[in-house]
Amino acid sequence: MTDAVRVVIVDDHPVVRDGLVGILDAVESIEVVGTGGTGADAVHLVRTWHPDALVLDLRMPHMTGMEAIRALRGDGDDTPILVLTTFDADDEAIAALRAGATGYLLKDAGREELIAAVRATARREPVLAPSVATMLVRGVRPDLAVDVLTDRELEVLRLVAQGNTNASVGRALFIGQSTVKTHLLNVYAKLGVSDRAAAVDAAHRRGIL
Repeated sequence: MTDAVRVVIVDDHPVVRDGLVGILDAVESIEVVGTGGTGADAVHLVRTWHPDALVLDLRMPHMTGMEAIRALRGDGDDTPILVLTTFDADDEAIAALRAGATGYLLKDAGREELIAAVRATARREPVLAPSVATMLVRGVRPDLAVDVLTDRELEVLRLVAQGNTNASVGRALFIGQSTVKTHLLNVYAKLGVSDRAAAVDAAHRRGIL
């Protein structure tokens, strides 16, 4: 077994923070090594633990999550950071990503989506909530939404178009079903569709498949 992904969680709401700890610590391959409630806590905990990923709320008292990101990046710290917030405003997402966040996920994400996002963040892979991805794409070039599909998303889409289930896609690409689901949700958002059949149809119409 490989070493567990070491995670620090910072959120100013104790109930939310405890819930995240409960979800992530229950996963054998993930270990929560520290928790806090302010941006200052985030900076201190990252400097202390050097985690594989930081799960960070944005709007917190005393020192915001955005200020914490800037402080860490200003010090040269490159810990992958997953912003986890209730706000899907595209300006906040852009600001967080420009400041140095690795991903941006909403708190209404499901358990499996959260776990997959934390693992992806630890691998330094970008993660975007589907609704945020849609806003960002449409705000820049709605006609070129397909251009922002990642190579892995295209691989998943091709396998789905061949009639594979999430389980068989996962086996073919050596990834978990939850990760497959996350990729598909991102594909749906970027193509402006809501299910796999519509995604395949849109991909054919746009010349992707």
